[in-house]
Amino acid sequence: MRTLIKTVLIILSASFISLSCKNGQANKNKTITNSSTVSSKVSNSDTQAIKDKITVLSPSEFKEKSQNNPIVDVRTPMEFSQGYIKGAKNINFFDSDFAKQINSFDKSKPIYVYCKTGHRSEIASEKMVQLGFKEVYDLKGGIINWVRSNNKIEK
Repeated sequence: MRTLIKTVLIILSASFISLSCKNGQANKNKTITNSSTVSSKVSNSDTQAIKDKITVLSPSEFKEKSQNNPIVDVRTPMEFSQGYIKGAKNINFFDSDFAKQINSFDKSKPIYVYCKTGHRSEIASEKMVQLGFKEVYDLKGGIINWVRSNNKIEK
């Protein structure tokens, strides 16, 4: 009897895992399709033109070149409170009024952007170029790379 129960449980578990994997793959395929749909709305030449206006800088380059220029930390206020680059203004990329806040800067002048790892600031930089910023500088690897490179943060 115990052997029969174990066998049934094994079969049910295997069936469940198989169905979960199939559903996961289906969802993954939907995501890829949706991403492709979104990407197809912006042509490759437009994407390249946006990327051409963004310069990714190492921490030492960012530190040197950002002096006397606006620095924007696009992390959440909670992340910002854990430490930030001196002089940075926190504008949460996830805020509904991000564009309004970022538009308060002079679009004709250089602006320096960073986040935690560089992913969010990459997206924010692209958005800023779409909003009309001429020179956007993004910190490679974000504040994590900044700290790893022995640079100080404010708290």
